[in-house]
Amino acid sequence: MIRPPMLQIGDQFDHFQILGHIAQGGMSDVYKAYDLLSSKEVVLKIPDKMSIGDPAQFERFQRELEVMETLRHPSIQLGLGSGRYNSTPYLVTELVIGKSMRDFVQSAAPVPPDQAVQLIRKIADGIAHCHDHGIIHRDLKPENILITDEGQPIILDFGLALTKKSYRVTYANLSSTAGTPDYMAPEQIEGQRGDQRTDLYAVGIMFFELLTGRVPFSGDNTMVVMSQHLHAVIPRLDREQPNITPQLAAVVMRCLERDPKDRYSDLHAFIHDLDNLNDVDISILEKSRTPKALSLWERFPLLKPVGIAVFILLALIILAVILQSVRPK
Repeated sequence: MIRPPMLQIGDQFDHFQILGHIAQGGMSDVYKAYDLLSSKEVVLKIPDKMSIGDPAQFERFQRELEVMETLRHPSIQLGLGSGRYNSTPYLVTELVIGKSMRDFVQSAAPVPPDQAVQLIRKIADGIAHCHDHGIIHRDLKPENILITDEGQPIILDFGLALTKKSYRVTYANLSSTAGTPDYMAPEQIEGQRGDQRTDLYAVGIMFFELLTGRVPFSGDNTMVVMSQHLHAVIPRLDREQPNITPQLAAVVMRCLERDPKDRYSDLHAFIHDLDNLNDVDISILEKSRTPKALSLWERFPLLKPVGIAVFILLALIILAVILQSVRPK
């Protein structure tokens, strides 16, 4: 059930007049507003009343406030300030005119490699700026990127960002807003916090999607998708798309390596290879890509706790039978 927006057109919130409702997230409402002090149109992000009382959700909002006041980069939505009105915190950002990268992918992908490289490079440069300031996004996906009419990508939504001061906010607390598994790195799926190579993995997934029009791993449900991220073969793009060179395929494949240690060490190394594609080492393409055989527990992860319980029950029954047989008559 979609809740009604907290504010309506024409309402005034602090020194902002509401012009319209842009979006509703899991924990906040996003409005187009007119700043009565600066006489500019801005974006106003206000947490809903329920999230203010939820420590985990409110931590996300406070984290985003911290991040948006730190970063200044052409590929990142500009934070203009924050405040508190009637005990409710809010975030003010620039108003970006553009369309979602999700819409762009659906309408334009697969895009020519040169165009995909240009777009991904700008995104990677913005994420590298985040990493240089000790901030890991952790929720990169086309829905969190806008593309302006000039072709400039703008990265949004730092609610799941990991900063140097961040407390641990578990996915159990954020199950409704932790993002889609399509772009989650294997270490995230396994419950780790992730680092800059986690963002690199998501960039690689988006790169693959731009080049092919689809994500590399898909399935009928979340569990299947997660299992593929952990166990499936990484598709080799130069064999699937005739216009993709082995060098570009090698770059994408290195982003999607299952073990973070096998990926690029950081976004700067990734950008270097994008800028020097002719010099990219393609030996990674010759690595064995045979999927490992999955155990019963890996195919059906929910069976593991059931199996353990059955094993314990059988052990208790056997122990009881043994004790009964040796009891003095």
